[in-house]
Formats: sequence, structure tokens, C-alpha cells
Amino acid sequence: MSSTIQERIDAVDWRIADESLSARGYAVTDPILTREECASIISLYNEPNRFRSHIIMERHRFGVGDYKYFSHPLPELVSDLRTGAYPYLAKVANEWAQAFGEKKPLFPLDHAAFVKISHKAGQTKPTPLVLHYEAGGYNCLHQDLYGEIAFPLQMVFLLGQQGRDWEGGEFLLVEQQPRAQSKAEVVAANQGQAIIFTTRYRPVKGSRGYYRVNLRHGVSRVHRGTRYTLGIIFHDAK
Repeated sequence: MSSTIQERIDAVDWRIADESLSARGYAVTDPILTREECASIISLYNEPNRFRSHIIMERHRFGVGDYKYFSHPLPELVSDLRTGAYPYLAKVANEWAQAFGEKKPLFPLDHAAFVKISHKAGQTKPTPLVLHYEAGGYNCLHQDLYGEIAFPLQMVFLLGQQGRDWEGGEFLLVEQQPRAQSKAEVVAANQGQAIIFTTRYRPVKGSRGYYRVNLRHGVSRVHRGTRYTLGIIFHDAK
């Protein structure tokens, strides 16, 4: 790929992504990152000054593995992914807010404007992160909510290839509809692709209009190898 990150994001079929997000709560893009770019993000993991926080999952009963939140300034590649994809997802977020009948102002289409809203709510810490698992590692089902302000969609990029760099370690989404049993999905993607998914709720149309369906995400146990991913969360943290 010789094109820029923004050009690759612009080339995503966002109509199909929108349809998939509305129907299933997730979408998988074509490859956006090259193998070299994936490797460059992984290489940052051993540079402590790039990160503001290092979380060992076992200490908090989050799973087995660890992850690190980037500090300011974000690496240019990470920042470009966050700001480049946001306007497309803000349109979906606004459609969902309207379906829910929310009265609060719509999400601005510029990410810098949205970040200002997070900061006014006391959420000033950057949330993009790199997650790392070895054999035996997994991530319990959860939601990435860091304060009052939460953008309803987020992304995870696979920095390696399942089947080559690791076995197992599937990305999981579990949906809980009211008065129904939970439904789980395994979402497959290849290196450099993004999985876009629901942060907390997605709208589902019922006989009396739209209602909220709750989703949580996680990672199944890694059986072999090393799994790295890049998480792009659009709201900041307290």
C-alpha cells in the first residue's frame, strides 16, 4: 500500500459497514494497515515513555495478559487512524442517537470537537491502547467506558495474523437483548483489518420503535503464539 492512512480509510465501503453495524453491531474493514505499520506499532510496546499506563489483567481479574494506554502526543499513525475514521462513525452514532430518541446534541463530525466535549467532562487521558497476549491469555467480556462521555463505536486492529502468529484468541461479541438469552459471535479478521464494534448499546427495531441492546466484547483464550492488537477508542478517560 502506497496510499496514506486517510486514503485507505476513505476507500472503506462505509455504506456496507453502516449496514453491518446496524444489523449485527460490528463490521470488518478491508486491510487499512500494512504489515510494516503493524510491526511499527508492536515495536512501540517496549518503549515505556510512549505510554501513560500499563495494566496487568490478572491483577484486576480482567483476564490474562496486559495492555498499555498511549500517552500524549499519540504516535502519528495512531492519531491518523483515530481522527480519520471518526467522521464516518460519527454519522452512524448520530443515526443511532436519533433512533434512541436522544435529546442531547448530536456528535460533532470533527474528532477534535468531540475530544473537547470529553475534556469538559474531566476526561482528558488518551485511550488508544495496545493489547498483548501470550499462550493462555484471554480478555473477559467488558465495555470500555471511561466516564460520562462515551462514543458508541470503537475499533480494534489486528497487528498479527491468527493461524500464523497465534492460535485461538478470537474476538468475541456477546449481545444481551431484553428478556432473551445472550447471543455470542466470533468475529474473524486478518492482519491490518479493523473490527468496528459497539461500545455499549446498539438500536434494534421492535414493534414499538427502537430499543437498546447491550453488547460486551472480549478475547477467547490464546492457545499458541503471541497476539497483539491496537484498540482505537474515540472518547478520552478520567
